[in-house]
This record gives sequence, structure tokens and C-alpha cells, in this order.
Amino acid sequence: MSQLLLKSVWLENERRDIRIADGVFKTIAPAGTLTADVPNVYELDCRHMAIVPAFYNTHTHAAMTFIRGLADDVPLKVWLEKHIWPREAKLSADDVYVASKYAILEMIRSGTVFFADMYWHRTQTIRAAEEMGVRASIGVTFADVLKPDTSENVQFLAENVSKYQNRIRLAVAPHAIYTNTARSLKMCAECSEKYRIPLHVHLAETRGEEKGSVDSTEGRSPVEYLDSLGLLSNRTVAAHVVYVSEKDLDILTERGVTVAHNPCSNMKLASGTFNAKPFVDRGIRLSLGTDGASSNNNLDMREEMKFASLLAKMTSGDSTLLSAKETLKIATQNGAEAFGFHAGKIEEGWLADALLLNLKAPCFAVGDVISNWVYAANSSVIDTVICDGNILMQHRVIPFADDIEKEFRERFNESRWRL
Repeated sequence: MSQLLLKSVWLENERRDIRIADGVFKTIAPAGTLTADVPNVYELDCRHMAIVPAFYNTHTHAAMTFIRGLADDVPLKVWLEKHIWPREAKLSADDVYVASKYAILEMIRSGTVFFADMYWHRTQTIRAAEEMGVRASIGVTFADVLKPDTSENVQFLAENVSKYQNRIRLAVAPHAIYTNTARSLKMCAECSEKYRIPLHVHLAETRGEEKGSVDSTEGRSPVEYLDSLGLLSNRTVAAHVVYVSEKDLDILTERGVTVAHNPCSNMKLASGTFNAKPFVDRGIRLSLGTDGASSNNNLDMREEMKFASLLAKMTSGDSTLLSAKETLKIATQNGAEAFGFHAGKIEEGWLADALLLNLKAPCFAVGDVISNWVYAANSSVIDTVICDGNILMQHRVIPFADDIEKEFRERFNESRWRL
């Protein structure tokens, strides 16, 4: 659609009219002052809705929806080596396409319009994201211990980085120090530097991670080790980062690394307790991720917001840490900025990625809208999802959702035995 006109929507404690055109918020004005003065304007009556930024999920493995609920309540090492990797080894490209599309459907329903993915068969995830109309950073995954395709990955980046510069973009995605040689990790750093694209990596997720490193860290912590290989910069998005020293925190601060906090996955896998306070105190940018659906077990970023805020308060003993407003920024604007998108705020000139919340929902009967959105609501209050100025869901209806669900159920019910 060429233009959207949101009439009388609740924004920052007042009613506003908002015109969206060319994928951005063009005009924000007092309610009742904007009119549909050009052809092809789609007007929405928003008198019972509030507008908030849409979610940016900065760490996930979308296609892992196919193993949701199949490997629960086991330690991380067992989870990976005995349940996840053997099943993933049997995935076909079509499997990844169907599972990724199903994941994106779940993301849209819960208000996510961007995801940073790290998985196999990347072209199929790209295909799914393009068809569903969302934004994505698709990781070119390096894990040469599991799949010796480093040269192929480097070539793919050389041939394709320039092709994906809009809604869909590429990132270098070394899986971890326990799945990559030092040589592979260095090549990842070189590619990120050469193409000026994000580097997305698991880092310091578990205690003693350095002991499992493919090549010796020579007594360094995982953070120190990656830094010695040149992987840490302001383009780096490091997932988890639970076990860090003061020295590690200083390195992360100096390099300008973004930390993708995954509270639900960390708790479910008992990976460790993320303490947000030293990161916040140092000004290290935090974003949020759901991780995959087999270790969360959903892709609901609103849940991650609440858990992130409550966990920060509990671990620090400071009830003011990660306020509702700060947590919403972490889940939206911070993630967008980390991956190079001018999004995450409802302001003129910013990318038109937004959610319309149903203010008739019981959780919004009294109190502050943002506080209730973070602490009291659930994703069912999302009426409409907008990405790049286009409506992806309206009145909780997503086109072709039934077909996507049917294909997923048929494929994975039928093939579960071989996965």
C-alpha cells in the first residue's frame, strides 16, 4: 500500500494522527489534523489503540521450531550433542524453509518484525523472510567442526553481501569458540571488517566455555580470546555473555560490542544468571533475543522484556534497574541500531515498524500504557503489526496463516521419526 493514515492513536500520553509513506513515519500531528489528501491512502481508526515500536529479536535460530518440545529438561551439552545436532544433520533445505516460515508467523503474532538468525540452509531462511515481509539479518554460519565449509561461506559472502541491503541483510555468524578453529574465527573477523557487516556469535554462554574451545585459548577467557583474534568491534552482537570478568567487561565496553541478552533460554538451560547491572553501568548496549524455540520454548519478545526487567531487578537488588521504558528500548531501538536499522522509535523520519495495541484489553484499564505493556500484557493485545510501512497483521489476522500452519504440521508430524 502506498500510504497508511493512523487516526487518533495513543502515543506518549496523547492522541496523534500519523501518516506513513515510503516505509517511514512521514508526519506525526495532533489528532484530527491529518486527512487522506492523496489517492491510495489506507486509513485506520485507532481511537482504541496505542502505538509502540515493534520488536527486534537479536538472537534466534528460527527453523528450530521443528524440534520444539523434543529435547527439554536436559543440560546444555547433552541438549546440543545428543538431541539437537543429530536432528539438525538430517534437515533438508525445504525443511528449513517451512520451519522458518512457521517461526516468522509466530514472531509476527507476538510483535516481532526483525530477527537475527544463525542457522543452516540460509537461502531458505532468506526466502521465508522475504515472503513474510519482515526484516532479518541472516547469518552466514561458520562452524567448521560441524561442517567444514569455511571457504564456501567466504565465497557466499563475496557474491551476495551487495544483493541484500534492504529488509534482508547478511551477517557473519561464527557459531562459537567450541565449534570453530582459530583460523575460521579470524576469517570471520576479516569478512565482517571487509564488508562492514555485523558479526553475530555465541559468547560466554556457559561456565568454563574456554575449556571446550577447539583451539587453546592459552588461558584467556572467551571474551579475551575472541578479542585476540579480532572478532570484537562495534559491529559485533554477542549472544548470552553470562560469564564475564571485570576485564571482560572493560574489553566489551572499549570495543563497543552489543550484548544480546536471552533471559528465558538462559534460565531454561540453566546456562547461568545474567547480571545486567555491570553492563548498564558501563553503557554497554543491550538488546534482547529469544534464542531458538527448542530452548525457550517460544519466540515471544514481550515475554523476554518482562523476564529481562525482573531478572535485572532480582540480581541487582535494585528495583529501578531496567525500567519499563528502558526495557522497551532494549527490545526495540537497541536491537535495530545494533544491526544498522534506523528503527525502534515512533518519530518522523524513522522506519515505520510498529505495533498497534488494543487498549480495550483488561491490562490497559488503568495505569501507564508502557508499564502495562512490559509487565502486565501478553501478545494477544497486539491488534496490528506494521513493518516497512506495510501491514503484516490486522485484527490478529495474517494472510495465508492457515496454509503455513498446515504445511508445517504435515511436514513435521510425518517426518518427526527421521529427525
